[in-house]
Amino acid sequence: MPTFHESPQESDDFQIPDLPAIPEETLKTMHSGNVYYFSDSLITTQLEALELVYDYNQTRPKEQAKRNAIMHKLFAHTGKGLYIEPPFHANWGMFTSWGDYSYANFNLTLVDDGPVTIGSHVMIAPNVTLTTTGHPVKPELRRKAAQYSLPVVLEDNVWLGAGVTVLPGVTVGENSVIGAGSVVTKDVPPNSVAFGTPCKVVRKIGAHDDVYYWRDRMLADDIPTL
Repeated sequence: MPTFHESPQESDDFQIPDLPAIPEETLKTMHSGNVYYFSDSLITTQLEALELVYDYNQTRPKEQAKRNAIMHKLFAHTGKGLYIEPPFHANWGMFTSWGDYSYANFNLTLVDDGPVTIGSHVMIAPNVTLTTTGHPVKPELRRKAAQYSLPVVLEDNVWLGAGVTVLPGVTVGENSVIGAGSVVTKDVPPNSVAFGTPCKVVRKIGAHDDVYYWRDRMLADDIPTL
């Protein structure tokens, strides 16, 4: 995992454009949880956000200051020490908020037509999808580009394994771990280990985890820092 940088808001040396504002009534409808029709009126703003996502993904590995500047313009909130490995993908980006010292590995996908809230010290493995948006089952509505969006929340210190998908309206509670390949369809309570399709809680985090870090492998008394 790369070293976290204290200030993600180093923007003095880079001219990163502000994103256009979305009208308050439009935003209220998008985030109401009710069905609405996506229209061309939103595309201009969305394209500006996608340009920033594209720019981020074109940065070189040593251009962390430029990445920080783009993240600060793109996301609704960018906490200290945020690190996202390119490439990542987002419908908007501007509806996603990050806490402090969180990390996302390669190929994070944010379907963030609705709010995505990611806490502090969250770890996201490769190929994770967080999706706030679904479409009605009724075929006639889907032909007209009908959709709805419900918030996704990852509370502090959550770890999502590789290939996890979190569906609309789901909250993953503080400290919980979601096993690789899981499809999370319902809320996961805090301090839980959960996995599967659909994802289910297998056990609580407890005394066992004070001794063992993986299967029968025991934690050392003195863990080295490299």
